[in-house]
Amino acid sequence: MEWLAGRVMLVSGMRRAGVAVLAGLLTVLALPPFDLFAIPFFTLPLLVWLIDGVSGNPDHGMLRRSFPAFAIGWCFGFGYLAGSLWWLGAALLVEADTFAWALPFAVLGLPAFLAIYYGLAVSLARLLWSDGWGRIAALALGFGVAEWLRGILLTGFPWNAIGYTAMPVPVLMQSSAIIGISGMNIAAVFVFAAPALLGTRRGLRAGLGLAILMVGLHVGYGAYRLSLPAAVPLDPPLTVRIVQPLIDQAKKLDDSERSAVFEAHLALSAAAVDGGSRRPDLIVWPETAVPFLLTDNPDALARIADVLQDGQILVTGAVRTEDAGAGLPPRFYNSIYVIDDRGQIVGAADKVHLVPFGEYLPFETLFAKAGLSAVAASMPGGFSAAAARTVLTLPGGRTLYPLICYEAIFPGELGNAPLSAAALLNVTNDAWFGETPGPYQHFQQARLRSVETGVPMIRGANSGISAVVDGRGTVVKGLDLGARGFVDVDLPGRTIPPFTPEAQVRNAILLAIVAALVALAARLGFRLPKN
Repeated sequence: MEWLAGRVMLVSGMRRAGVAVLAGLLTVLALPPFDLFAIPFFTLPLLVWLIDGVSGNPDHGMLRRSFPAFAIGWCFGFGYLAGSLWWLGAALLVEADTFAWALPFAVLGLPAFLAIYYGLAVSLARLLWSDGWGRIAALALGFGVAEWLRGILLTGFPWNAIGYTAMPVPVLMQSSAIIGISGMNIAAVFVFAAPALLGTRRGLRAGLGLAILMVGLHVGYGAYRLSLPAAVPLDPPLTVRIVQPLIDQAKKLDDSERSAVFEAHLALSAAAVDGGSRRPDLIVWPETAVPFLLTDNPDALARIADVLQDGQILVTGAVRTEDAGAGLPPRFYNSIYVIDDRGQIVGAADKVHLVPFGEYLPFETLFAKAGLSAVAASMPGGFSAAAARTVLTLPGGRTLYPLICYEAIFPGELGNAPLSAAALLNVTNDAWFGETPGPYQHFQQARLRSVETGVPMIRGANSGISAVVDGRGTVVKGLDLGARGFVDVDLPGRTIPPFTPEAQVRNAILLAIVAALVALAARLGFRLPKN
């Protein structure tokens, strides 16, 4: 191990950049659908040794001296993000004639931009670098700060934050209920990077000992939480049918197919119950399942009323329109409707956190002059964002906390609000991305919101993965990616055991961890980059 560490430290030039990119690329194997979470125990030590070998010209200013460390972090981040986000290009090929030109920007440009955060992570870590295990704490701190910034700046894009590599199965997800994904980012980097100490021997006993203790606490708490009694069933029970129609995205965009798409959803909704289940009380369709404006189509509402039995409720993704006032074009919203058995719309919620370039154009006036439009929004100007999140109230008084599509990857979209809801409701249309790693990654991140809140999730996806997930992240019942059909399942109750703090307390714990890491890394070796 010492021999390998020495060789990596001495790598220079393009070979150094290549090793960093390769380390990031291999780290992707720890994410779904591969879930090889042992891989970062090899790739993060490589990153540590690469940073060990960084030097800066003492005659240069601070920023120029920091550049070699920044470059190593950027290369690692580019490999990791390009390897885990390449599937975004699939959305551009749905309407290739219009959007194929943007493929390099999505597949390479976005990872190159997001990798700046990882460059900053390593630059920050290098300021606190030392010869012993303090540098492991410094790297964990750097990544923690960088991932936090990635999740909030420019509307945020925390997709595949590094902490998700440590949570492939429910027993390894439960710690996020205490420290959240931000805390998991820090803990994951510390633990995964700790084997680097085997290559240098300095601080080996203390660093590896702390890492082993963290792993023990992580696994132990996960096993404890999963050993607790199952959630008390809802009383009265609520049986949910999730419809997964598997409609090809090109077909959804074809005006001549709209009636067939709508009828496909109705047919699955009207099918006989899934073996031994109660008749569904609630039927869930995915994001933008209705291929036209429902409020302009009373016949469609009548068809829904024909299919729904007495007392049944349909919750569906749809586009909602709103008059913006005299002389102004109407606003369009990516929404969820609640429809009763008489075909009446009795509730609605609009998406708050839109996808830049997917659902709306930042700097719209500038881009519109260049003839650009949002990828997933066919109406002029794209979608508008709701001013505030609306909780859906079902007939009978139960509530659902709506998260439309990638809103589910943002823990900050929840706070403490969902704790009174019967379930989180995540509707999405991952058919844009085909059978790529994207839908698997999306599902993993969505189910973590249930773990963090203890509230079950109903997740309806056009092409999968659809499921009911309990408050510990365990799939109760679901449909795999690429399957067509429906699933009937009784919604479990909430699962909120001891030691699951509310959002404010979790943030306080995270700040305490950050403060401890700063103090530790500074105590063991604060320095500016030098040769």
